[in-house]
Amino acid sequence: MKLLDTTLRDGSYVINFQFSVDDTRQIARELDEAGIDFIEVGHGVGLGASRKGEGVARETDEAYMKATADTVKNGSWGMFCIPGIAELPDLDSAIDHDMDFVRLGVSIDRVDAAEAFVARAKKAGMFVAVNFMKSYSRPPTEFAKACATAGAFGADIAYVVDSAGNMLPQTVEDYITATRDATDIALGFHAHNNLGLANANALKAMELGVEVIDSSLQGMGRCTGNTITEHFVAILDRMGHEHDYDLFRLMDTSELLVRPFLTQVGLDSVDLACGLAGFHSSYMSVIRDACIAHNVDPRVLIMDLCEQTRDTAPAGLVDELAREISAQDTKNNFRHRFPLRQYFGQEQDIL
Repeated sequence: MKLLDTTLRDGSYVINFQFSVDDTRQIARELDEAGIDFIEVGHGVGLGASRKGEGVARETDEAYMKATADTVKNGSWGMFCIPGIAELPDLDSAIDHDMDFVRLGVSIDRVDAAEAFVARAKKAGMFVAVNFMKSYSRPPTEFAKACATAGAFGADIAYVVDSAGNMLPQTVEDYITATRDATDIALGFHAHNNLGLANANALKAMELGVEVIDSSLQGMGRCTGNTITEHFVAILDRMGHEHDYDLFRLMDTSELLVRPFLTQVGLDSVDLACGLAGFHSSYMSVIRDACIAHNVDPRVLIMDLCEQTRDTAPAGLVDELAREISAQDTKNNFRHRFPLRQYFGQEQDIL
């Protein structure tokens, strides 16, 4: 089992993609010296995202590439890439910077969108992952078929991605078991912590033989964040699991370099509702607009929407549901619960 730390990528959502090149150098250097196998950097939405209007990062993709390439000497470094937001020339730029790996984010229904990117990256000698966003939105058997297709394209690894922090340990086992029965492609696991299960789910994935586990320092990541790097390594120690990670260096990096970026105190119940329902936070702006217009509880609206679909959030449907909720109950209005400074984004519309 290897660790992929995504603090400098998924964690960037928390600060609206404002990591500087100095932040990137410092944190990447410490992760590298602490023995982390894969270090992911750049815009949270991936290559080309600033250009495509998915939130403007503090630095260019190329600046993040150069900073990391100059810093990481022991492990591997890479970036995220959503075909349709990223274009092949974006990947070519990464290749020119000798990037070690790329992770392609696609939906299960659009695995074909990854094919050209896999081919280009593999031709350049990259390690290639296909991350199936919102994996829980399709049954395990459909997920397994998509993983087999990714393997046929030449991808090195396919990812179970719990985008909304909706999975239980048994759910993780269902997806991994179904995939092992269908294909021999290596598997990775990316958790979110909406139900407080990111570490437990990552542990279950490791026990089932998943080859790469994602994590981030302080659990810094979109919405409620990810598996916590330093906690997960401590769990490995507690289990007597042999590894080469420097726990105390990770703890120091987490406290000195990452914790200062975190300003939210306490937990947001809207995030919990997202995990319970399986709602992806990239659709939150649609929920927010409907809740403000009709003065309804976003948690109730999220739950009602996800009873009908977890794939998308059509504005017309959301507005209709909000009107129905408003007609039934006007007592509990929670507009103040929205973290209005937080990035919501719309990249799931591309997927």
